[in-house]
Amino acid sequence: MTGRRRPSSRPFRAAAAALCTAVGASLLTGCGGVLSNKSDSDPITVMTWAPEGTKATNMPGMPAMAKAFARWVNDTGGIHGRKLQVVTCNERNDAVQAARCAQRAEDEKAVAVVGSYSQYGRAFISPLEVAGIPYIGGYGVTQEEFDSPYSYPVNGGQAALLVGNGRQLASRCERTALVRPDTIAGDELPQLLNTGLRAGRRDAAHDVRAPEGAGDYSNQAATALKSVGADSSLGSAAQGAALDSSCVTAALGNRTGTFFDSFRRVQENHPQVRIASILGGVRQSLIDSTGGTSSPLEGTYATGWYPAGDDARWNPMKKVINKYAFDDNRIDPDDPGTQTTWIGYTVLRSVLMSLHADDISARAVRTALDNGHAVNTGGLTPTLRWGYDDTLHVPNYSRIVNADVTYQMVRDGRLVAVRKGFVNVSKILEHYHPAD
Repeated sequence: MTGRRRPSSRPFRAAAAALCTAVGASLLTGCGGVLSNKSDSDPITVMTWAPEGTKATNMPGMPAMAKAFARWVNDTGGIHGRKLQVVTCNERNDAVQAARCAQRAEDEKAVAVVGSYSQYGRAFISPLEVAGIPYIGGYGVTQEEFDSPYSYPVNGGQAALLVGNGRQLASRCERTALVRPDTIAGDELPQLLNTGLRAGRRDAAHDVRAPEGAGDYSNQAATALKSVGADSSLGSAAQGAALDSSCVTAALGNRTGTFFDSFRRVQENHPQVRIASILGGVRQSLIDSTGGTSSPLEGTYATGWYPAGDDARWNPMKKVINKYAFDDNRIDPDDPGTQTTWIGYTVLRSVLMSLHADDISARAVRTALDNGHAVNTGGLTPTLRWGYDDTLHVPNYSRIVNADVTYQMVRDGRLVAVRKGFVNVSKILEHYHPAD
């Protein structure tokens, strides 16, 4: 820490910090907080990483949203008068590169890694722990994000999505097939989905493994259909038949659209079944590109972490995108990666504004979060806190503090909520028992 704290500044500083934690407050008024003794050339550095330009899942909107958020913050007074500097790293869907991104975060003296995506938790979490850098608002695709004391997840990750999706499908589906990546990160998805299905008194789903970077999933589509009783052996009699109690759900990230394209072609010679996915696989841009109101995704069930994209609670984020990233087509406001990054940076900004102007560090950020600093996200999530009593202590996911999901479906070409408010799946998660 540099400089000496003056007692007379504390009431003003506390008031400014409280004001600035309100989501969207500085969209209307400048909110720079208490000026720092540090010069403008001494920014606060954070990092965001995500895979870009790969053959598997890509998340370019996450680092792009991070940059837009920083431009907004800096244009409205910064953090106590200091600039917020975002360093980005292409994780490339590669374990070695993920570790390198984590090492770069230490080299850049980042106070946090925020709003990032990687399926290689083992590769990146250990370097961050050694460096003492908190991981705030990761996408939630790995177990390490939910058991490391240096991780502060803003959603329930794949665990909440799959459990919620299983519970959502249990209300309609007697037979279910799950198409998921044949990866380490994908291996736990069937158990999670089955936990949700069991909560609705349904049998376990048929597990259909799929290569993550494939360009065609016809074989997996045929396998999934057969496993839920939609066999093509009836020939022409199969066409036009409907099996309303049979469901196929896909959790293939960016490749979910590719799967559904293959599924649509294979489905022509099979009885019709219900289809579903988790958010990230089915998004509004995919629906629009496949026909909108005439899209084959019409009627698809989807489980998400946050309110539907047309919800007014996203307006502050959309205003920032329109003003600070208007021509950046990497940012899709309906994409859960973009949304998670916005929420992660909302947490970061709230914490930074609560700290002393000249005492901002990775350790200070962790201490504030560990001591129960509360963050209001404007209704996009419940109030977020990571104190000891706030975590749910789910096996393998002990860092979850937000187990809320939303049930959505594609209706008239739009992804809309099918029930008001959030569905809390914490009680179902407590019955999750990972395989040995």
